[in-house]
Amino acid sequence: MILVTGGTGLVGAHLLFKLVNNKEKVRAIYRNERKLSNVKSVFSCYTNNYESYFNAIEWVEADILNIPALTEAFENITHVYHCAAFVSFEPDKYQLLRKTNIEGTANIVNFSISNSIKKLCYVSTIATLGHETNPIAEDTNWNPEADNSVYAITKYGAEMEVWRGTQEGLNAVIVNPGVILGAGIWRYGTGVFFKKAKKGFKYYPSGTIALIAIEDVVTVMIKLMESNINNERFVLVSENWTYKDFLSALSKSVNAIPPKKQVNQRLLNLAWKLDWLVHKLTGKRRQLTKQIVHSLTTETIYSSKKIKDALSYEFKPINETIDFIGGQYLIQAE
Repeated sequence: MILVTGGTGLVGAHLLFKLVNNKEKVRAIYRNERKLSNVKSVFSCYTNNYESYFNAIEWVEADILNIPALTEAFENITHVYHCAAFVSFEPDKYQLLRKTNIEGTANIVNFSISNSIKKLCYVSTIATLGHETNPIAEDTNWNPEADNSVYAITKYGAEMEVWRGTQEGLNAVIVNPGVILGAGIWRYGTGVFFKKAKKGFKYYPSGTIALIAIEDVVTVMIKLMESNINNERFVLVSENWTYKDFLSALSKSVNAIPPKKQVNQRLLNLAWKLDWLVHKLTGKRRQLTKQIVHSLTTETIYSSKKIKDALSYEFKPINETIDFIGGQYLIQAE
């Protein structure tokens, strides 16, 4: 039986749909019962029979920090997809990020070892890669002295737990996707892009964004788990776009007007400082950080040559992905 952590998230839900469609026997962990509706929303983008797909999954309420609950979840499991994570770029969330991303992953690794799991697939991020080469690839080493985001730091720590597991006999693969585009979840994550596009973007930043379709992410994950490839990591980036092109394509997909003006970098630097000040004075959640502004204004290129060669795989065009998701947004969220 296959275990999927983070089953109610974008990656987890799409992975579950693919696994059930492949007639696999699947158990999934969920932490919040209200978020189970996310799964049905994702499934409904691809089938009218989404209830039967949902009911084919064995659902277990568990937190990856809850050892007794994980003991139950790991019974009779042979393969694990670890998709659960806490995503935040707010510096004051660092301790919570550490608990979920590093300690939680350590628990999954330890249970995988003690239960003699055949293979683990861990979903990381391109944020754990260094920036010393162009294009950036799997061998671009992480620089701990760089001004890394708190999210990147904890996801890197989680990767170290997976590599520690491989030293103790665990077979594992790590995928490092870029910005994952997928339909069905609109309140947070990349689904919010389409919501904001419908309201209208006035400006675009000067940098680039590394994009990947969710269908490619989960397909590659399954292919890697079914392969003889072990103890390797793979960058998953389909295309590198400018933010101007990306925001314009988002706008077009939801029948909105694209942005016309580039935002001034000096204004962005001022904006993140004002955002910090508002947070300190009012406690309001951060919307911008120094690291986010740097990402928005930097031209960075990522290479997925390794995974393409390893699996003879070709990614689907991002334009098609954006158009499909935009169409689903207009159906589901409008």
